[in-house]
Amino acid sequence: MKNQKFASHLVRRISWDELDPKYLEHLVRTARSEDIEGAGLLELPKFAADVTTLTITPDANIETRLCAREDMCVCGMKLVPVILEVYASYCGGAPFAFEPLSKDGDRVCAGTVLGRISGRARLLLQAERVMLNFLQRLSGVATATAKYIDALGSSDALLLDTRKTTPSLRVLEKYAFACGGGHTHRMGLFDRVMLKDNHLVAAHAVSGEMLAEAVALAKKKYPELAVEVEVDSIEQIYPVLDAKADVIMLDNFDIENISKAVDIIGDLAWIEASGGITLKNLRQIADTGVDFISTAAPVHSSKWIDIGLDS
Repeated sequence: MKNQKFASHLVRRISWDELDPKYLEHLVRTARSEDIEGAGLLELPKFAADVTTLTITPDANIETRLCAREDMCVCGMKLVPVILEVYASYCGGAPFAFEPLSKDGDRVCAGTVLGRISGRARLLLQAERVMLNFLQRLSGVATATAKYIDALGSSDALLLDTRKTTPSLRVLEKYAFACGGGHTHRMGLFDRVMLKDNHLVAAHAVSGEMLAEAVALAKKKYPELAVEVEVDSIEQIYPVLDAKADVIMLDNFDIENISKAVDIIGDLAWIEASGGITLKNLRQIADTGVDFISTAAPVHSSKWIDIGLDS
């Protein structure tokens, strides 16, 4: 039977409570610094300020609404208070009032008011673009993921994300994937042994007894971690099974060979299909009986969702 020892790790969604508040604050401060201080440029600007909003009376207040301009799956509402607090900290903690009217994971129609914000006009106008950039990006990932979840329908197969994420935004993009209904694959190189084709080539262990030994060594060295092995042929499955790998990834298998692999593996290991996954073939792959289908598309190919900050 497939190893249930790692079930809670393999079948999970990253939650907001798992994200480091200090790291998120750092991301927002970096984004603000790009906008106001020219971070990343060798020659820093003469005026390290939002020169436009300095023309507005300092004590002027404004009330605004975050509005969905298209149908979407919401993501980033929990980040809004972090963004507002960062910007307020540069002005003596000037208070903002934020009233969320939707939550991460909600599916809403165009025209929905996602939340209301009020506070100093200067700071809200400074924060507007950075706030919308985060919300539009994350809601885009969540919305694209939701489309894949809809395509899976009632299938028991779970949709997994990958490590193909925007540098520095991994935790947020994986969180957005989870908000869209997907599940979380490994967060990095540290939480699962993942023997892919290049690892096996480097270890001279692409087949037969050498492959089985490589898997067995990984299981012995890291008994507290799941061991996953990528295979690109039916022949590789047998030595991987002999070494009792926890997860077998079928890389770019066609439907016929996925079905064959599922029959061979049965309940001896968790089965993941990866490569060439599209909305059109997703359900057909799921119906072969695989446990997981992993795809990077909702992250790397999603479009930003149109959200406005309207007065």
